Amino acid sequence: MSKFKGKKILIVGLGRSGVAVAKYMAKQGAKIMVTDIKQKTELMEYIKDIAHLKIEYDLGRHTNKYFHEADLIVLSPGVPNSVKALEEAREMGVAVTTEVDLAARSIDKPLIAVTGTNGKTTTSMLINKMFQCDQQKTFLGGNIGNPLLNYFTDEATADVVVVELSSFQIALSEKLVPAVAVFTNIGEDHLDRYSDMESYIQDKKKLLKACDRNTFVVLNFDDPVVAGFSDENHGKLLWFTKRNPMKIGGQFAEEFSGAYLSEDGKTIHSKIAGREEVYDLSHFCLFGEHNKENLMAAICAARVQGVKAKSIQDAIDTFSGVPHRLEFVRKKNGVYIFNDSKATNVMSVQKSLMAFKKSPIILIGGGRDKDMDFTLLADYVKNRVKILILIGEAKEKMNRAIGDYCETYLLGTFEEAVLLAYQKSRSGDIILLSPGCASYDMFRNFEERGDYFKKLVNQL
Repeated sequence: MSKFKGKKILIVGLGRSGVAVAKYMAKQGAKIMVTDIKQKTELMEYIKDIAHLKIEYDLGRHTNKYFHEADLIVLSPGVPNSVKALEEAREMGVAVTTEVDLAARSIDKPLIAVTGTNGKTTTSMLINKMFQCDQQKTFLGGNIGNPLLNYFTDEATADVVVVELSSFQIALSEKLVPAVAVFTNIGEDHLDRYSDMESYIQDKKKLLKACDRNTFVVLNFDDPVVAGFSDENHGKLLWFTKRNPMKIGGQFAEEFSGAYLSEDGKTIHSKIAGREEVYDLSHFCLFGEHNKENLMAAICAARVQGVKAKSIQDAIDTFSGVPHRLEFVRKKNGVYIFNDSKATNVMSVQKSLMAFKKSPIILIGGGRDKDMDFTLLADYVKNRVKILILIGEAKEKMNRAIGDYCETYLLGTFEEAVLLAYQKSRSGDIILLSPGCASYDMFRNFEERGDYFKKLVNQL
């Protein structure tokens, strides 16, 4: 008998993960309640998916009694942990968990967890591709847009589970013990939800604390914050770096296990469990040095779980990229146009601008601010951007921070931004949508923003 049978389960926030929890709990025989500050009309795409289930809704508000009466509260990643009714329920002893943690309690397959500020999705998809090339069944879920609980509701079978994790998903996780934990990088993000950077870092670090001595922990040596995690690591440590460990020298070189990039950037060398291998990047299609970092992290994670070197090379040669991450849209009259709608923070924009080292860039930025420090983009805009086009709620703040470093325009609509970018472009230029902001001022999510950008570009 299910331990949730007859229990009152309150789902706070009805997004993709909320729908997954509702389906899972319905199978368990639980009494399901859903609360969301959005109105019913705003949530219809999700409600339709679970209309056949017996659910009590509390929409447009959070009513205290639902929180107080619940046996378990499942908090969606998009809902702040500081909701007053939630805090009161905790004080009353009501347990609070997440969709990811619910799934992790029951998954009996090796779990590879990937987190970081940027590169999570690309790294997760690369790992997934490597296992598939090795003829192994995988389940890819988490923050990538496929709730982890779908592993059970879809009755999936897998040899390995790859999960992308945001800091919000990690924060309340208690049952998550990964076979491999990957940390891509740490930069400024979600400061609209966190009081300071240290709070954000501490939530990321909870994944490190969840690892046991059998966990392989993959860290970015070139990222100062992530590299510092090694001081608290009690798992099996692997590094990835763009520097040759032998040139770093000392104890690091002697004990090095992981992957590093060759000086010419054309190969990746790995040294794992005493075996040295070289991977050719001549057919790797992703732009930017940051994607080579993501690839090194993926190699470490796949190799320690037994994926063959040939399968990894096959994945490198055939991986086609991820939508909305420096996604090439089209070339028109010599102008190359890229969709980087997933760039929702400053660090991500920095990495995207660094991916194009020579071509003049027309950058489209803006959206809803997450309390970002846009002055950190000043040198990148000054040295790499030809024209800056700003839209959305954050356009004035961004203009004050970086508008003086190149020709800058503030516009009212997305359509005007795309049209002006093309009108101002010349053969050899790059038009890059890399907003540095959330999408919620104009769109439901970054995917909708990126898809609309591609539609407009293809209509030029």
